[in-house]
Amino acid sequence: MFKVDRLRFGTAGIPLSTPKRSTLDGILHVRNLGLDAMELEFVRGVNIKPELAKKIKYVAKKHDVLLTAHAPYYINLNAKEKAKVEASKRRIIQSAERLHDAGGWSVVFHAGYYLNQPPEKVYERIRNELRDIERELVDRGIKVWLRPELTGKPTQFGDLKEIVRLSEELETVLPTIDFAHAHARNVGKLNTAEEWREMLSFIEDRLGREALDNMHIHISGINYEPKGEKNHLNLQESDMNWEDLLRVLKEFRVKGVVISESPNIEGDALLMKKKYEEIKI
Repeated sequence: MFKVDRLRFGTAGIPLSTPKRSTLDGILHVRNLGLDAMELEFVRGVNIKPELAKKIKYVAKKHDVLLTAHAPYYINLNAKEKAKVEASKRRIIQSAERLHDAGGWSVVFHAGYYLNQPPEKVYERIRNELRDIERELVDRGIKVWLRPELTGKPTQFGDLKEIVRLSEELETVLPTIDFAHAHARNVGKLNTAEEWREMLSFIEDRLGREALDNMHIHISGINYEPKGEKNHLNLQESDMNWEDLLRVLKEFRVKGVVISESPNIEGDALLMKKKYEEIKI
C-alpha cells in the first residue's frame, strides 16, 4: 500500500454541489472545491465497472485526489447463515478489487453484529472470515487496506479494542476510526481532547506509528440515544467538539484521510480543512 503524504480531507461520495452527478465529475469537483479526497460509496452494491475504474484512476491521479471506498451496508461476517457470510465476503472483495482498479487506498466496512453471542466468539469468527478475504486479495495482488469501522451501536461488532486487535492479527487490516460513532456508541462520552489523546495513544501503542501515518477517519455530527447512533448531523448542529478533535489530530501528526459524513458533506469537509490549516501547534 502506498503512503499518504499528509492529512487529507474529502467527502463521503460525490459532493452534493457537483453539477453532473457522476464519479468522474465528483472527483473534479472535489479538486475544484479545494479538497483532496473522496470516498466511493458502494453502499447498495459495487456499481463501477472495470473500464470506468481505469478512467477514475487516471482522473484521480491527475488531480491528486485520494480515493477510498465504503463497501455495501449488507455485510455481516457473523451471520447465522453461511450463504450470508459468503455473500458478505464477496461484497468486501469486490469493493477492494474495484477500488484497487481505480487506484484507491482503503476500503471501509461494517464487519457484523453480535446477535446476542459472546463477543470473544464473534471476534474469532469475524477474524477468521477476514483472514480468508485477506488471503484471496493478497493472492490476486489487490493492494488496499481493509478497514473494519468503529461502529455506532453496542449491538454492532466493532469497538475500538476489537478493530485494533484485528489490525494486530491481520497484515492488511487497519481500523477506520469514526469519531462520531465512538461518541454515539458510548452515549455522549469520547468527546474531549483527553479522551481522543487516549484513543490515539492506544492505537499507536498497539499498532505503531504506521497506523497514525495511515489513518482512515470519519467525522460528522451525530444524534444518539441510549442504544447508540440514530443519525448523522452537520457539525455545527451537533455536540461534537470537532475543533478540539482536529487539534488533537494535528498534535499527533496524523496522516491519512478525514472523510466528512455529515448531511452537508462538502460543507463540513471544507469547514474542517480550513480549521485544521489554521491550527498552530
